[in-house]
Amino acid sequence: MVTVYVYILDTLADWELGHVISELKSGRFFKKDAQRIALKTVSCSNEPIHTMGGMTIVPDCLIDDIVVNETSVLLLPGADTWSDPKHGTIIEKASEFLSLGATVCAICGATVALANYGLLDNRPHTSNGIGYLDMFSPCYEGKNHYIDKPSVADNNLITASSAGALLWSKQIIKHLNVFQSSTLEYWYEYFSTGEPKHFFALMQSLSSNDE
Repeated sequence: MVTVYVYILDTLADWELGHVISELKSGRFFKKDAQRIALKTVSCSNEPIHTMGGMTIVPDCLIDDIVVNETSVLLLPGADTWSDPKHGTIIEKASEFLSLGATVCAICGATVALANYGLLDNRPHTSNGIGYLDMFSPCYEGKNHYIDKPSVADNNLITASSAGALLWSKQIIKHLNVFQSSTLEYWYEYFSTGEPKHFFALMQSLSSNDE
């Protein structure tokens, strides 16, 4: 079983996590032999957090409860509160994840937190622009590794801009290998274009998976 830890903090950007956590939790498009996924919310305290959209979330566990192994995944969503020093603990944990070969997926404001810790200095990554990282992370030294795309996957590090949530979700799902490749492509095409033909192709890919 793979455990996916979702870090939650006040002002969390609800929409950035929507696609990926709903698919990993529901498993509705998983291939027949997909590995099981355990999804857990984690925070720096037991206190409930309040998302940007006004939702209240109570964490399942604390940072100290995280078990890191090569199959573990850590999702770091965007938020307006990443500058609070108390979130440094989860970035230290993210560094541990990367060192052990576990996966870290960061989007929008969370990329600044990684940059502040030097975790983007030597790896391909993206964010809301080099200027964004320069503005909010004075110690950022990863310009030569910046890729101007909505989402960038570099082995066990997947980063995205605030506009890259769907592609970020696709890359995370691909990394976890829980969808058939055709299902994942149709899923992405449908949600990125809204064209009905991709929805029917998505449904058909699930039928072929059952054969």
